Amino acid sequence: KRALEISAAGAHSLLMVGPPGAGKSMLAQRLPGLLPPMSEAEALASAALFSLTGAFDTAQWKVRPFRAPHHSATAPAIVGGGSPPRPGEISLAYGGVLFLDEIPEMPRAALEALREPLETGRITISRAARSASFPARFQLVAAMNPCPCGWLGAAMNSGRHCRCTPDNVARYQGRLSGPLIDRIDLQVDVPAVKPDELMGARDGESSAVVAARVLAARARALQRQGHANADLTPAGIDAHCALDEAARALLQRAAERLGWTGRGLHRVLKVARTIADLAASERLQATHIAEAMQWRRALPAG
Repeated sequence: KRALEISAAGAHSLLMVGPPGAGKSMLAQRLPGLLPPMSEAEALASAALFSLTGAFDTAQWKVRPFRAPHHSATAPAIVGGGSPPRPGEISLAYGGVLFLDEIPEMPRAALEALREPLETGRITISRAARSASFPARFQLVAAMNPCPCGWLGAAMNSGRHCRCTPDNVARYQGRLSGPLIDRIDLQVDVPAVKPDELMGARDGESSAVVAARVLAARARALQRQGHANADLTPAGIDAHCALDEAARALLQRAAERLGWTGRGLHRVLKVARTIADLAASERLQATHIAEAMQWRRALPAG
């Protein structure tokens, strides 16, 4: 739930890793309710993209889209294609959520095609006769099992036992390339909940309460830099992600120990900036960096 809040407040991508039935799909479906209302410009752009496919519905005006293509979808279906070029799922999810369940089962070409739009927020489709560029700024939420059978790391008393060899696990997780994983802001382990904990769980915060906190955090980012934290450039990170000495030392030690790339380091800083905004803190502190680091540990980038 905390990862959804951070994602809605200032991140573009979230990967959830957990066994079958842990609630990954349910969590993904809650994310649109945490996002701020669509602006007029976002709604017009979304309506125009749906109109290009003949699927615009006036009942969906200013409703953030939630797109969930099947894992067998082809690369053209995901990013767009055809002659003349038409928008794909990443563009139809503009301003909303693109949910990719069972992401390791998707065609490799479709996954690698996500890399450019995750960085730029646009996709350019070139064909022999013409090319077209479509907006593709969306919240990516991906979900996967930890291994082919799904039960890697299951509790001993759960009755579930992983049957996969280490090589099978490595091949399965390796279907997500290092460059793609490196572009994912939040990587979250979603463990299975025990039945007694599920039945005895108390009601948590409502989506409306979390959405109000997200809206306040986004407002801080807009007032400070004019756009969401996920869109910070390297120069913007230098200007708006000032660290105190304790936070700087912690980040440097983690980056060296975990072998982060420059892109990975910048994404941790953007997430930490969002965590600080949720806490109404102008300056990044070691606690914000530490939490951001925890959201980047589900899979190795490589």
